[in-house]
Amino acid sequence: MIQIGMSTSCVYPLETERAFQLAREAGFDGVEVMVTNAATTRDAEALRALSKKYHLPILSIHAPVLLLTTFVWGRDPQVKLERSAELASAVGADTVVVHPPFRWQKGYSENFLEIVRRIETESGVNIGVENMFPWKAKGRSVAAYAPGWDPSDWDCDNVTLDFSHAALAGQSGLELAQHFGDRLRHIHLCDGSGSQDDGQIFDEHLIPGTGTQPVSETLEYLAAKSWSGAVVAEINTRRAKSDAERLKALRKTVRFARTHLGLHTR
Repeated sequence: MIQIGMSTSCVYPLETERAFQLAREAGFDGVEVMVTNAATTRDAEALRALSKKYHLPILSIHAPVLLLTTFVWGRDPQVKLERSAELASAVGADTVVVHPPFRWQKGYSENFLEIVRRIETESGVNIGVENMFPWKAKGRSVAAYAPGWDPSDWDCDNVTLDFSHAALAGQSGLELAQHFGDRLRHIHLCDGSGSQDDGQIFDEHLIPGTGTQPVSETLEYLAAKSWSGAVVAEINTRRAKSDAERLKALRKTVRFARTHLGLHTR
């Protein structure tokens, strides 16, 4: 059965335990832990304790690939991915989400797919490579990722679909899901209002159903084909003025997922 989770990034920069609390209150089935500078996000024992306390399994680990996590587990991106897989295995998560390499990460980017395959084999954890988007500076495209930002045709077994990234890239999340086929392992549930060509600059991570992506159609398509991955909310609630407002957005997101996946609403 499809599980609906909440990424701890939804409530960043709140502490990890508060993320578990809010996920429980909102009605999610589990949690994705975004590895950050917060020590708890890298502590398997602490995460297992939170999982037990709030009765929420840890569905996935998001590797520390953001610029704000440059020094987490050192600067070697391969080590970061290996440590993420070790953490996932230790907390019972079956998936690690990772972004494509930056082009300046030479050895890592040149051997990325081989590294992913090796870590999957050694750890028994799925590495879901996430779709990203082209970067632009002063209206011109910048080659930020290597081998690229779109894993659609890469030789990897598992991919993660993010609707906000698809929007910014001018892609359809539904078409990506159909193209990924059996390689689609994981969903980041969110939305986006437009592409860079439309003048959109920021990666929005809107509440699903409030942007222009075919999010509902994609979830219904996956439910109809008996897909069995995890759908994990990754919305931005940093503008929420209170926990009550943040919780309202999270509950709206989980209701959206349950409705369009044809699952019982709690």
